[in-house]
Parts: sequence; C-alpha cells; structure tokens
Amino acid sequence: MFLKGKTALITGSTSGIGGGYAKALAAEGAAVMINGFGDAGEIETLREELESLSGSKAAYSNADMMKPEEIRQMVADCAEQLGVVDILINNAGIQHVAPVDEFPEDKWYAIMEIICNSAFHTVKAVLPGMKERGWGRIINTGSMHSKVASPYKSAYNAAKHAIAGFGKTVALEVAQQGITVNTISPGYAWTPLVENQIPDTMKARNMTRDQVMNDVLLAGQPTKKFVQIDQIAALAVFLCKDEASAMTGANISIDGGWTAQ
Repeated sequence: MFLKGKTALITGSTSGIGGGYAKALAAEGAAVMINGFGDAGEIETLREELESLSGSKAAYSNADMMKPEEIRQMVADCAEQLGVVDILINNAGIQHVAPVDEFPEDKWYAIMEIICNSAFHTVKAVLPGMKERGWGRIINTGSMHSKVASPYKSAYNAAKHAIAGFGKTVALEVAQQGITVNTISPGYAWTPLVENQIPDTMKARNMTRDQVMNDVLLAGQPTKKFVQIDQIAALAVFLCKDEASAMTGANISIDGGWTAQ
C-alpha cells in the first residue's frame, strides 16, 4: 500500500470513473475524499467501502463544482478531516448533445464550469500545500475529445481540449517542485455519463439505441469494446508512483485505438 499516509481528493467520484479512481487509490492505502451528487445511501456505502479498502479515513463533500467558494471549502474540509491534499484528480463532468446552433447557452456554461473552471479552482487551492511538501500528483480526466472532435458536442470538446492545455501549463510551472500534472484521456467507457447521453444522441442523429451504441459510440474505437473503469483507474495509480515521476505534462490516451486513426 504505497499511498499509505497520502490524501487524495477526487471530484465527480460518487460513481463511474471517479468511483473507480477512489477505490483504486484507497486500495493502495490513500485516505480519500469523494465528491459529487447521488443517492445518500449509496454514497455512504461507497465511503465505508473506501475506509475498508484503505484502512484509513474516507470523507464525502457535496461541493457544487459550479461554485468556486464551495470548491475552496471542499479543499479546506479535506485538509481538516483527512490531511492536506497530496493527490488531486479532476474528474467532474457533464454532457449535452445538440447542434451548435441549437445548443442551450446554460448547458454550454455549465459544461465549461464543471469540467474546466472547477479544475482551475481545485488546482489553485491545492498547489500551495503540494509546493510546501515538495510532492504532489494532479491528474485531469480528459477524453479522446481532448484530442479529436465529434459533432454535436461542441461544449464538451472545447472543455476537454481546454483542461488538457491547462494541465500542460501547470506541469511546466511546477516541473521542478516534485509535482506532476497529467491528463488521462479515455475512449468510451460504460459509465452513467455515457449511458445518459444516448437519448440525446438518438434525437440529434435520428437513430435507434443500438445504432447509437454501435455506429456512434464504438464506431471510432477500433477494439469495438468499451474501456473498463478499472483500466483507467490503474493508470491513475501508476501516475502516483515514483516510477512515473518523469511523466508530466502528458495527455495519455486509453481509448481502444480511437486517436491512433
């Protein structure tokens, strides 16, 4: 358990990829604060599972990633309840699918706030502590859409490209301070976020559910398989190891070959 004594904060982690990150880091001994919305009972069950995995405390924050003051309070609460943040994973995200000329403005701003702007606020809040200790790991969840685009996802494509560029900049700023900053960019993984965008895609493209699954979601993924959450989480665990200390400013694809085309 090489992360014993370390504290991890993961946004958007009550389910899906974020939940996978939380379990994988806890299994290596990290004290973990999860964040997000969902059923209170399910969240408490996950928190208890994390404590069982890690042998350390786990905590939950319901901070809204659209509210900078709540983000700052979450970081402060994590330091008070578990310890100063050593590992930050920016994973919060939402999706909306529509042609750009029909794209609701409130959805555009919400996607930018939750994916991109929240990462700015979390990074700004945790970096002083990481600099003081001379060690830190910041991981941003990108997407193959941080490298290539798909139609009808203008806000998501823009936000994911932005967070990858933001990560590169921070990596350069802290390169000599024992802190690495990387982006993990999965292809389609079977998560609530992916499942929930199927109806919008069916409407936007006039397709059936099966057509969306096979002809849209997996069309560009040469393996024709969804990426598994535990595969993504294992990559995050590796990035926290000393063996990964030379990896910074990277945008790492784990997309079944999507961006190799």
